[in-house]
Amino acid sequence: MAATEGPTADAAGRTIRMTNPDWWRQAAVYQIYPRSYCDWNGDGVGDLAGVLSRVDHIAALKVDAVWFSPFYPSALTDGGYDVDDYRDIDPSIGTLAEFDALVAALHECEIKVVVDLVPNHSSDRHEWFRAALASTPGSRERDRYLFRDGAGENGELPPNDWQAMFGGPAWTRVTEADGTPGQWYLHLFSTHQPDWNWANQEVRDDFLATLRFWGDRGVDGFRVDVAMGLAKDMSEPFPPWEEAGDFLLLALGADNPFGDGKHPLVDRDELTEIYTGWRQVFNSYEPPLFAVAEAWVAPHRRGLYANRESLGQAFNFDLLHAPWDAAAFRGIIQRNVELASEHDTTSTWVFSNHDVVRHASRFAPQPGTTGADGAGRTLPGRGLARAEAAIMLALALPGSTYMYQGEELGLPEVTGIPADQVQDPWAVVENGVMTAGRDGCRVPLPWTTGGVSFGFGAADAHLPQPDWFGSYSVEKQQDDPSSTLSLYREALGLRRMLQSEELLRWLELGPGIVAFRRPNGWISVTNFGTVPVALPPGRVVLRSDRRAANEPLAAEATAWVLHPPE
Repeated sequence: MAATEGPTADAAGRTIRMTNPDWWRQAAVYQIYPRSYCDWNGDGVGDLAGVLSRVDHIAALKVDAVWFSPFYPSALTDGGYDVDDYRDIDPSIGTLAEFDALVAALHECEIKVVVDLVPNHSSDRHEWFRAALASTPGSRERDRYLFRDGAGENGELPPNDWQAMFGGPAWTRVTEADGTPGQWYLHLFSTHQPDWNWANQEVRDDFLATLRFWGDRGVDGFRVDVAMGLAKDMSEPFPPWEEAGDFLLLALGADNPFGDGKHPLVDRDELTEIYTGWRQVFNSYEPPLFAVAEAWVAPHRRGLYANRESLGQAFNFDLLHAPWDAAAFRGIIQRNVELASEHDTTSTWVFSNHDVVRHASRFAPQPGTTGADGAGRTLPGRGLARAEAAIMLALALPGSTYMYQGEELGLPEVTGIPADQVQDPWAVVENGVMTAGRDGCRVPLPWTTGGVSFGFGAADAHLPQPDWFGSYSVEKQQDDPSSTLSLYREALGLRRMLQSEELLRWLELGPGIVAFRRPNGWISVTNFGTVPVALPPGRVVLRSDRRAANEPLAAEATAWVLHPPE
């Protein structure tokens, strides 16, 4: 990657961007979930001041950018993705002045700042939604959202049978100002997250103002939540749900019965017009702002979001869903490198985030499988070995690698959260504990081996930390050259030096091996098999199995080898 120039300040003292406009194409991006990173004021909730106090940790990782999950004012009915005000900070997390200080500190370390934007829906506490509730059917205020009259003789039924992501109908009925039952509003997620009407020009203009607000504060880019969901066809008669299908199933390979760009709820062609308008705002900055789309769409549709006239990049979640299998990994990599090239963008590589089980647990051979031990039990150590091998493989690929806080510590998923402490509206609770949900990957980080909350803060953390957390802490791993943290730091540092043209050439080293060569002589070899394999000739600079350079590569491990460029 091209070297960046040092940051300078504007008249207000904020840092301004001085950088290669294509920094994002092969960036290493570190996701921070602010509520669970570090608690500075001791109230049990992570905050911006806490992140600021840990900038040295972030800088030591040698990442290129930090992506902040939502920090906006919110009732937290969906972990902050229910936004009350897009141009402010939740008081429990900090202030705009603290945000400015954090941006300045990260820029001083030549680390870019990416913030989460949630444009599909607001919270039901947003001032515009409160105005809509106080208004009348057909009003300007209601047109900013998707209000419809109900079905049935007295409007007592939802307008149609569409279902919400978090269960139940995708419609909620309101009580009108005079106390009578009224219209229904659409929410593809929880009832506390009413969907915006993106056919409304006021909504479009307000989001352009939000982009400028954060751009003017020095933000380098945006992660766009549910980017495929903004445009909707609300013309009647509505298609029945069994015909429309679960809109997220489209991302998992389900056929779109309406044809490309024509589904009533997601991935519509009208999104092009919306994101072209955003691109005009992005390009008004020097260098242009960046955006990456969370777009759960068929692979061939990612170009709608990832081209240079649109957002610029779109998440590829294929490896996140892939089994530990050489053929699966190689096929996904090949397909996504080709797709990115077609649209003059780069692919993204991601294994964990705030919505999924941590991959150190996901990759562990599960009970009852042939990969478990003789008694059929999970082998968590093998899950971590695979996770370390996977991140080294991803960091060697052309494109951007997105990492989630705590994976640099090798954190596994936290399980068994008591029912009365569960926060995720999507969680499944059985026999008094959470058995499925997103809280397990959002448990606050362990910074020290002991203490009230393992160094997270001076009070108990907002989600319970298990007793074993201290053994994964930064303090425990900081000076251990064999730790996961040391591996991440070394790999990310080498990656900065070794990145080259956005190309790779496959090497055929045998079954169960994924190996490729970058144009500068950088070779990555991952052993998905069960027996050690010989490495190709060259200078071994890093290996996840911690063996000596001249030893065969262990099973479930990755090595990087330098060889003279061809």
